[in-house]
Amino acid sequence: MSRVNYGAKPIMFPQPVLIVASYDENGVPNAMNAAWGITTNFNEITISMSHHKSTDNIVARGAFTVSMATEDQVIPCDYVGIVSASKVPDKFARAGFHATKSEFVDAPLIDELPMTLECRLKSFEGGLLVGEIVNVSADESVVTDGKIDPEKLKPISFDPANNAYLAVGPKVGDAFKDGLKLK
Repeated sequence: MSRVNYGAKPIMFPQPVLIVASYDENGVPNAMNAAWGITTNFNEITISMSHHKSTDNIVARGAFTVSMATEDQVIPCDYVGIVSASKVPDKFARAGFHATKSEFVDAPLIDELPMTLECRLKSFEGGLLVGEIVNVSADESVVTDGKIDPEKLKPISFDPANNAYLAVGPKVGDAFKDGLKLK
């Protein structure tokens, strides 16, 4: 096998497209696109993000939500990542998003994005936003047999090598089961 070297770059697949939402000081919802995030514990998410209007909101309110961007919402999800709420205060509405207040934290659920992690702020230091996941909610339209169904959710992934969004593919195996064949 011949390899091509790319140097030290943040290339990893799949990279979820996360839409981070918060309320500002006036209760106006805001959202931003964040691609550098991962669950770092059973009930914790860590997102690498620089200072934004969103981080000011999150620190002030002590809460945020993280929704999975979906195939049918690519355009508004990309939009909230390229427009600053400091310059376009109504970017949430311009994206066509509608908000419902979370029952668990002081942050908005985005009605158009059917799966959301509802988080309490643990810390925001050195460009790392850490949240305690206090609830995961999903619209019934993406649930099958009581479980979130990725084929119905249709989450997208960020391709950092080509600056593209990709659909997530079909199931290829059973976790914690298929490897038992080699035991």
